[in-house]
Amino acid sequence: MRMIRIFDTTLRDGEQSAGINLNVEEKLEIAKQLAKLNVDVIEAGFAVASPGDFQSIQEIAKKVKGPAICSLARAVPRDIELAWEAVKPAGRPYIHTFIATSPIHMEYKLKKSPDEVVEMAVAAVKLAAKLCPEVEFSAEDATRSEWDFLCRIFGEVIKAGAKVINIPDTVGYAVPEEFGRMVAYIKENTPGIEKVLVSVHCHNDLGMAVANSLAAVANGADQVECTINGLGERAGNAALEEVVMALHTRNKFFAAETGIVTEQIYRSSTLVSTLTGSYVQSNKAIVGANAFSHEAGIHQDGVLKNPLTYEIMTPQSIGLPSSRLVLGKHSGRHAFRERLEELGHYLNNEDLEKAYQRFLEVADKKKEVTEMDLEALVRGELLQVEDVFTLEYFHVTTGNNTLPTATVRVKNGSRVLQEAACGDGPVDALFRAIERITSLPAALKEYNIKAVTGGKDALGEVTIRMEYGGKSYTGRGVSTDVIAASARSYMNAVNKIARDNQGK
Repeated sequence: MRMIRIFDTTLRDGEQSAGINLNVEEKLEIAKQLAKLNVDVIEAGFAVASPGDFQSIQEIAKKVKGPAICSLARAVPRDIELAWEAVKPAGRPYIHTFIATSPIHMEYKLKKSPDEVVEMAVAAVKLAAKLCPEVEFSAEDATRSEWDFLCRIFGEVIKAGAKVINIPDTVGYAVPEEFGRMVAYIKENTPGIEKVLVSVHCHNDLGMAVANSLAAVANGADQVECTINGLGERAGNAALEEVVMALHTRNKFFAAETGIVTEQIYRSSTLVSTLTGSYVQSNKAIVGANAFSHEAGIHQDGVLKNPLTYEIMTPQSIGLPSSRLVLGKHSGRHAFRERLEELGHYLNNEDLEKAYQRFLEVADKKKEVTEMDLEALVRGELLQVEDVFTLEYFHVTTGNNTLPTATVRVKNGSRVLQEAACGDGPVDALFRAIERITSLPAALKEYNIKAVTGGKDALGEVTIRMEYGGKSYTGRGVSTDVIAASARSYMNAVNKIARDNQGK
């Protein structure tokens, strides 16, 4: 079988999703998980975009082993030189340079002739190839480009030293049969194509990113560029988990497979969801909450007799235990640790104790604690930033004929600060009081709450997005009390803002 390379761009294209802003530590944590997933290439960012992007790429290049570490770069010398400085510490440095090739982009965006675009592409690849052993060239908006022009420019950059040529469906315009034919045409008509890998990068504007990627594989593509949970610009990219599991489940049809450790898929999905604050819908393929759920009686009967009647893959194959976990307040640390490890969380003793104490708090309030509760607890507690402000106490008064009022006490180093505020509701009053104490007037842009499990004692998971100083910050909190979860989420975001602005 052919081996299909997986090029993950969660940290570059995925982070370009509206409302997502990851800091260096969060990007590094995701990159380490991608290495466990065994992706072939991690596109860690766009070095020239910002100092923060450059630092993130460089840190990942220094600390993450296994996959190639890549930076995106426009076909201009400054971009390529900065990309090289960022990826240079990696065991496998990789530069990905691009230029637009569609008539509309060349005329209106670049204001260049086709000959000038070819000249820029060749010069960029030559420079990148002098610096870096692995160079990829992308023809931006390829699916709205003339096929013969693509063959021409790809042939020239191959001669200039490109090792991978990429065919992006930048605006999600293609349909599978057409895109497959396009890949086949380029492979048949590009000089030197046999010397390089052919990659595809599909967007999901028409909901066909995964289908287009698989059509490309069926027509000879060697690499698929994708993101965890399908994150990305506008409607997103091809979802890594869907591409991988389609090839895994239908490997005889495609005569192709990947090197992905599929048992790490669920862990990767939940980590990215948590750190980005972008949750997948319940009916999302592979990693959605309902992906391995059966409610209809006839389905339940069939699955009990033989899971293969209604399941084409096992939950274990993506790292999700099939058994329903029931833990209570009498459960010990050993059982708690064992269950967390089954879910993919390997904690040191300090973090285990922190998580266990939060588990006991929840178990005192709930009849049973499910594996989904555990996932939420780990997400809510172990991914918190180091506290600049610590919430010690809050009290909220509200009612249909009462002005909602919150009193809050926060510790900042050796100082203990207390404030009160009124608001439109209990959460608004609470947030106003915390804002007064911290003197960080961030703008609340999104507030989302969801029940982790069913029932009156369900855990509430609150995710918020705030803007401060032109940057976006995500906060999250978990509790059986939605007001407490809201307070935790706000403090989580405030601490990120405070850490970012220390010394300013």
